[in-house]
Amino acid sequence: MKRFAFAALILATSLAAGIGGYRIGRDGPLPLSITASAAARGPVVYYQDPDGKPFYAAEPKSTRDGRPYRAVHANEDVGFDDNQPAAEAKAGSLRKILYYRNPMGLPDISKVPKKDPMGMDYIPVYEGEDTGDASVKVSAGKLQRIGVKTEPAALRVLAEPVRAPGTIQLDERRIAVIAVRTEAFVEGVENVTTGSAVRKDQPLLRIYSREITGAAAELVMSLNDAKSAAGLRQRLLNLGAPQQLLDEIERTGKVPLTFTLPAPRDSLVLERNVVDGQRVMPGDVMFRLADESVVWALVDVAERDLAAVKQGQVVNVRVRGYPERTFPGTVALVYPYLNPATRTVRVRIELANPNLLLKPDMYAEAMIETGDGEMALAVPDSAVIDSGDRQVVLVDKGEGRFEPRAVQLGKHGAGYVQVRDGLQDGEAVVTSANFLIDAESNLKTALQSLSNARATP
Repeated sequence: MKRFAFAALILATSLAAGIGGYRIGRDGPLPLSITASAAARGPVVYYQDPDGKPFYAAEPKSTRDGRPYRAVHANEDVGFDDNQPAAEAKAGSLRKILYYRNPMGLPDISKVPKKDPMGMDYIPVYEGEDTGDASVKVSAGKLQRIGVKTEPAALRVLAEPVRAPGTIQLDERRIAVIAVRTEAFVEGVENVTTGSAVRKDQPLLRIYSREITGAAAELVMSLNDAKSAAGLRQRLLNLGAPQQLLDEIERTGKVPLTFTLPAPRDSLVLERNVVDGQRVMPGDVMFRLADESVVWALVDVAERDLAAVKQGQVVNVRVRGYPERTFPGTVALVYPYLNPATRTVRVRIELANPNLLLKPDMYAEAMIETGDGEMALAVPDSAVIDSGDRQVVLVDKGEGRFEPRAVQLGKHGAGYVQVRDGLQDGEAVVTSANFLIDAESNLKTALQSLSNARATP
């Protein structure tokens, strides 16, 4: 009996060396679980060459010299999961082997041990390991080696700001020009230059206009006739005379030789185009003024982010001149056209500029706060395996078993993606090394399909 057990141990060791050759060559020496029994038990799995050579048969067979192949029973087969504990390896050797699968992951199976064209041994699949679904079981040692990490699906607020570059521009509604509607001469310009800040009603220049002076004289003579005076007042206003001139004429009853044009609002002087004694014609721009207390940031939003940008959203703007500061604003307008060259849409953002720090044509970067603040079931972006037409996550079922699950995705934000269907709150999904597990699952599905096809007459 001892001699028989010793011979069986030698035979099992020889078989293990053949099967483990590939693993030793690839990963270095690995412990192999070898089980041998003094008495053969269980069904016959296959038949092996009587000399222990790596020749096998599914049915009884003889060598060329007439010696029969040795029957290998279930308890005599070698288990070679390098991470199986000894007790599990012994139990595995007593289980029935369903088939052997290709070591390189190809959809090829065999009922008996065999080698692929490269000399690598096919891997046995035991009864109980094939669950009939697409789930896959991974040993604890392998999970640790490949670095599998999981995270539960949870309710989150998915809000990721949209970043867009642009420039600071003047508010078009706050720009004014100083001009006359009749021929005139500049009597004198106040001490106001380009870049000066002026207040509302501050004098800018004094001018003489023969046409305005004539209309003013008629108004003085018609002050006692209310109907005529009203018509003359309107004529003066139509000629561009300031309201202050009309008030002075009615108060004093005299016609001044020149009159003053004031600033219409608190603003900065953008242009000064006149000097003392200059003749100006109707429509000539003498001053261009701008109120910079409110400015625009005109930014370009990428076409892919357009759906997330809406009027009224809060925006934080940074400019290169003051990188440590942020300027709050709101989305005032999403322009109704697309730039075909850059595939972007212009967005107008209104910014308060009380200290006049924001200058026209400054480079700016806007962060537009998106999202509606509602909670949504979400998983990390890395948990999703996207094949283009199908999105899958691997659900951790515990004890090293993972189930591929098709999901329907929604919006993205802050490194997470909404799962609209396919997952429940709290289910753990694989976030790292999921491609390796998915490859194992796809291989298992292919092998099952191949096995079922072969089993069907």
